[in-house]
Amino acid sequence: MAKRVRVRAPELIGKGGWINAGDKELSLAELRGRIVIVDFWTFCCVNCLHVLDELRELEHRHPDTVVVIGVHSPKFVHEAEHAAVVDAVERYGVEHPVLDDPELATWKQYAVRAWPTLVVVDPEGYVVAQHAGEGHVHAIERLVRELEAEHEAKGTLRRGDGPYVAPEPEATVLRFPGKAVLLPSGNFLVSDTTRHQLVELAPDGETVVRRIGQGDHRGMTDSTSVRSRFNEPQGLALLPDGSVVVADTVNHTLRRYDPESGRTTTLAGTGHQWMRGDDTSGPAREVNLSSPWDVAWWHGKVWIAMAGVHQLWTYDPADRTVAVAAGTTNEGLVDGPAAEAWFAQPSGLAATPERLWVADSETSALRWVDTDGTVHTAVGTGLFDFGHRDGAAEQALLQHPLGVTALPDGSVAVSDTYNHALRRYDPATGEVTTLATDLREPSGAVLVGDDLVVVESARHRLTRLRLPEEAVRVASVAHRTPRAATEVAPGRLRLDVVFQAPAGQKLDTRYGPSTRLLISATPPGLLVEGEGAGTELSRTLLLDPAVAEGVLHVSATAASCDDDPRNEYPACHVHQQDWGVPVRLAEGGTDRLPLVLAGMDDQPV
Repeated sequence: MAKRVRVRAPELIGKGGWINAGDKELSLAELRGRIVIVDFWTFCCVNCLHVLDELRELEHRHPDTVVVIGVHSPKFVHEAEHAAVVDAVERYGVEHPVLDDPELATWKQYAVRAWPTLVVVDPEGYVVAQHAGEGHVHAIERLVRELEAEHEAKGTLRRGDGPYVAPEPEATVLRFPGKAVLLPSGNFLVSDTTRHQLVELAPDGETVVRRIGQGDHRGMTDSTSVRSRFNEPQGLALLPDGSVVVADTVNHTLRRYDPESGRTTTLAGTGHQWMRGDDTSGPAREVNLSSPWDVAWWHGKVWIAMAGVHQLWTYDPADRTVAVAAGTTNEGLVDGPAAEAWFAQPSGLAATPERLWVADSETSALRWVDTDGTVHTAVGTGLFDFGHRDGAAEQALLQHPLGVTALPDGSVAVSDTYNHALRRYDPATGEVTTLATDLREPSGAVLVGDDLVVVESARHRLTRLRLPEEAVRVASVAHRTPRAATEVAPGRLRLDVVFQAPAGQKLDTRYGPSTRLLISATPPGLLVEGEGAGTELSRTLLLDPAVAEGVLHVSATAASCDDDPRNEYPACHVHQQDWGVPVRLAEGGTDRLPLVLAGMDDQPV
């Protein structure tokens, strides 16, 4: 067994306190003897949600030796609200203790730079591995088995039940619903996300007509309304034949529900998450998808907000194929031709004859695609600026919107989720106004006559609003993501992405370089040299001393395969992460910036 670098793990502290711990204050000291995996996450981040799904399987396989501790480290102001974190823990089925750390105290103690980041602490309280991004659980599980054997032999492994305490369930008709659609019958179909069901409601939006799916337990089963299974379904779109396409988000599939027969079938996806290097087009049932969050029928195709890879895809029912329609998989806000545009977790879609509107949640933006395939931004500036500000669109602010609804006058209503508001953008005037406030995490809305029926996700209900003739006046607020900037020296900066192939694996060079590094900056003038793509995971950047501060955007990929000469077809794994690193130029600042993709950085900073 290779000797591992060991660093004493800092204690877990956070002003928000503990969730799923039965009102106990937990400490690393009392977890001594267990293998602790610390998961730094925030509930807006789709990559963090992917990691929750990966960890769920690991927890089930090692229930008496592994304790997962979530450390919630907020990006948006709303995510610093304790009640919102409690909601998110239930919404996404988190079954381990979570420390609410609104001031990023533990994040700073562990020198974390990205969501998500996983830190492995051995039974003696030492950090033995760190991983940024998703797709690392296979390596962590191998390390867990090594640690189990090592500490069993030393007598330092302590088996037993973990500290997780399940919350008391609440009886509500819906539980964190995601989206809704109006059926030809006048009834509503709602994705009851946390219960893994669809629910048909009468026109009053309250009376249950029927439930579709077994509910309560995750699964992917095509069958009748009683026997079918879903996994956190979100978006819904009515098709011309009267059936409904469902974005079955955590199953990474599109499903079709027929209200007449009550049957569910699978249209697209394999049930496996798309990873870099997978096919981006082909027969729909043979191509992997990644967290489809919403769907819309536009110009003869189903358009898909593929939140997991920051793209828009399409499903063509004529030939039953899927294909990428817009986006590069890079996360950010870049307009232009569809193949060159950048999105950031597109989560809401609405179609009009001339435009496909997109709620681009992580950039707090309202975007649109025209019929020529060009991507435009109506509201929003980038990944780190957000707030609640009305007025001219170029200075207006949203906060993580998840839904958009086309209105009869050509304007659109935006479900401004983290502002708990319904906003309106009018392309004719270029103005943004507020239609309603005091909505709890609205995630979508349906136009019904002169009313908007809003999905109030965190109030577990549909709420009917009359479209107001006048806007609501609200106090303007603007925010930036509350992350401390790294002080770097002006001039040359060495950027090192740390990647150590997991034990038993080696870099996969069979088809060329196994690593890729892409770097850009906001503002672009921050980088004099070093922008662009390359195959080395280290690069020397030249920063302009005249630009006082900015953000370095770094995307790194590494592929590793099992290193066993007896295996003709070794299993291979892709490790990938995007960082947005705020930097401030200052004399005496560091001249080296390490970003850990996998392993431990053993060089002095």
